[in-house]
Amino acid sequence: MKVTVVGSVNMDVVFEVTALPKPGETVLGSGARSVPGGKGGNQAIAAARAGAEVTLVAAVGTDANAGQLRDHLADNRIRLDGVLTVPGPSGTAAIVVDADGENTIVVAPGANGHLTLDSQPLRDLVADADVVLLQLEIPLDTALVAARAARAAGVTVMVNASPAGGDPALLGELAAATDVVIVNESEARHWTWPVPHLVTTRGAQGATHVGDGRDVQVPAPAVEALDTTGAGDVFAGVLAAGWAGDRDHALRRACAAGALATLVPGAGDCAPYDEAIEDAVVRD
Repeated sequence: MKVTVVGSVNMDVVFEVTALPKPGETVLGSGARSVPGGKGGNQAIAAARAGAEVTLVAAVGTDANAGQLRDHLADNRIRLDGVLTVPGPSGTAAIVVDADGENTIVVAPGANGHLTLDSQPLRDLVADADVVLLQLEIPLDTALVAARAARAAGVTVMVNASPAGGDPALLGELAAATDVVIVNESEARHWTWPVPHLVTTRGAQGATHVGDGRDVQVPAPAVEALDTTGAGDVFAGVLAAGWAGDRDHALRRACAAGALATLVPGAGDCAPYDEAIEDAVVRD
């Protein structure tokens, strides 16, 4: 299975706190660390660890973080000839995680905001995939170009519509070129465009798949979550890796992988490997 991910890469600065701060409140953290992340990078790594052959189309800056981001991706067997270098800083995210594993995230796009598919080699990387996976931490018009290039080549287009928002007209155009949309329960309230397959993640309750004439609830294994950061990205990457096969099983694997991801602090290295995913799948 060949998956091309078109998306963001960030350096995540993670703060651990007892409780998330309220507006205007300052809280002391028990720790802080910097780890590679970004929805595109996280999803690419999740798909690769789930067994897919993965290419990433993304952009990093000219700062010190760029080399660390590239090294982390290469260590996870991600093909990097679609990763561009643009002047300025790489993307950065500030993530605050509380004792219950809940989080708030602020993202400064940096190089991600300058990602384009204006060269034929980049569009070829999209056309050569079985599944193209997109998210919305990159410019919406770039995601639209990627989706249309994939659709023209007969490639399945999967969009993790996160973060929510954006130009409604462009989102409608993106929906028209998309086969599968993945949202969480909060994002689902903002997604109003019909697509052949809508997958809604529901945390510990698993996920719902509406498509193929069915509305199916998919279970997730019960775990004691440590940190939910990146769990949605892991779900999307693993789903992309298995979509061309047994879809019901692919959804169960994605739910299992998302649950396992919450047992690892941080997002950049929380994706489980194929054998662990299969062992955790909830079977009837």
